[in-house]
Amino acid sequence: MSSFSTRLPAPEGIGSVSGAPNLPAGFTDTFTSRYIDTGELRLHAVIGGEGPPLLLVHGWPETWYAWRLLMPALARDFEVIAVDQRGIGLSDKPEGGYDTGALANDLVALMDALGHQRFAVVGHDTGFAIGYALAADHPDRVDRVALAEIPGPPGAAPAPSLFVPAPLNERLWHIPFNRVEKVNEQLVQGREDVFFGYEFAIQGGSFPTTWSTTTSACSPTPTPCAAASGGTGRSIRPWHRTSSARTGRSRCPSWRSAERRATANTSGRR
Repeated sequence: MSSFSTRLPAPEGIGSVSGAPNLPAGFTDTFTSRYIDTGELRLHAVIGGEGPPLLLVHGWPETWYAWRLLMPALARDFEVIAVDQRGIGLSDKPEGGYDTGALANDLVALMDALGHQRFAVVGHDTGFAIGYALAADHPDRVDRVALAEIPGPPGAAPAPSLFVPAPLNERLWHIPFNRVEKVNEQLVQGREDVFFGYEFAIQGGSFPTTWSTTTSACSPTPTPCAAASGGTGRSIRPWHRTSSARTGRSRCPSWRSAERRATANTSGRR
């Protein structure tokens, strides 16, 4: 480990072990939060356990905290290193470098700083893609890799079409949204509870019931759906409600034809 890393301040706040809620009993007896200087940026990692090194790479919109329930069991056989990716949690947030190759290089530098030449990797969601890049670009460093849970692993399935059935759109819309430059941050800033509340609810299989059903709109210009919001076109959530016995939830009439086409196209490819 670099001597400079040992002189970094101890991580604090809700993103650290000392401030995280609802940890398993005895978690803080095994695991501690540490800042690691990789030479390019400072990464936050939660480390504990005995044995060969095991690097855990979380998905989006998560941090090391996503692994908290698994970490105590893994720590019986491994030294567990659960890292916050760059741009997330308590790790540094540079303007660039968010391609999978750069993120993989971050993790190699992290393990270098911790003194681990070879290590095992587990990644899921975005951690799947980063873990794949890590193993592909640095095969001499990765002893074993386990990758799971990503919608359509790169190269394993065709990219989804622009219009997809509602259940897919509701769970995948954030991927192109997050790739937009700047405007996505401007839209979300100050409304993080709405954005992330929806994400966690829909990925967990339910819709938040506290959001009004009369404030949705279909586009920035008045449409039949915009009338419910006083003609402003503003929406506090990315789905639209009218009655729909077929889905058990509501859909905007102006999108029904696109949804039917997408469903028909999907069915035709099976």
